[in-house]
Amino acid sequence: MRMRVAIVYNRPSPSHYDVAGEQKAVLGVLDEMVAVRHALLELGHSVICVPLVPPLEAAREKLGKLRIDLVFNLFEGFCDSPATEADIPEILSEMGMHYTGCPPDALRFSLDKARTKAVLKDGGINTPDFQLLNPDTLSSFRLNYPCIVKPRCEDGSHGMSEESVVHDHVSLERQVTKIIRLYGGEEVLVEEFIDGREFNATVLGNSEAIVLALSEISFSLPPGKPKILTFAAKWEAGSTYFRGTRPVCPARISKDDQQRIAGMARAAFYLTGCRGYARVDMRQGKDGRPTVIEVNPNPDISPDSGAAIQAKAAGLNYRQFIAKIISLAGEMKA
Repeated sequence: MRMRVAIVYNRPSPSHYDVAGEQKAVLGVLDEMVAVRHALLELGHSVICVPLVPPLEAAREKLGKLRIDLVFNLFEGFCDSPATEADIPEILSEMGMHYTGCPPDALRFSLDKARTKAVLKDGGINTPDFQLLNPDTLSSFRLNYPCIVKPRCEDGSHGMSEESVVHDHVSLERQVTKIIRLYGGEEVLVEEFIDGREFNATVLGNSEAIVLALSEISFSLPPGKPKILTFAAKWEAGSTYFRGTRPVCPARISKDDQQRIAGMARAAFYLTGCRGYARVDMRQGKDGRPTVIEVNPNPDISPDSGAAIQAKAAGLNYRQFIAKIISLAGEMKA
């Protein structure tokens, strides 16, 4: 059925990511929007593109004037305010407008990595031990080294570099101080580092969810560099980390491991209130057990993204992948 679809996204603008040298991640939404628009047109839909800028009330007014059947939601939050990612689907819900992807509660919840990890633990999902720390509370550190230091409420690998993995108090203090200076907030997330195989699983569904072909991150880095997905690995072509990390999809794992990882991904998807589509990132420890690192509602769905690669390995070309996301929004509408 031909529909009138509005692609809603955040228009990039100067932000603190410029200071951190991470503006490329902010600009990525433009490539994503262009690809989704092309797929929607190929599917026969009428498409308009709706960039949003602050303040929120101006965005609300702009959305209220739309006369469409569906919003394809690519909004990632206003620059310098990632928490606003959940505000747009909340406004759309209040207006009775139908949209793709996860509901506002899941977006708001999963942005807070510490809160997500606490709920995963309560739900019986294996996730690394962690603490919230700042320079004044480092004396309460109780974890086992090595650890990894992350911004508490960021995505897109913001704040992730080879310095993120720390092995002693000096490097811990340095990294905690740096992350708070660059990204703000009262505390950063410090968790025990799982030095093992890394997988991600894209989950599609509402009341019934499927897991697409699993992907493994293959690392071929110089000795001494931690095997992690840094900002450079995702966004800086030509960097050591970009060249030294690549997805292998389908992942070369046993059927038992595949079922174990897929089952854990579905459980994490539902525990965090996701619907539509999300990506669950995991590591496999020395004991062979998968460990959930993060849950990412509404992840990047550009043609070269992990989600699109996994969809292709599962038999869906890009146009079919976008059509599936639309059909899941239709289920919620019904």
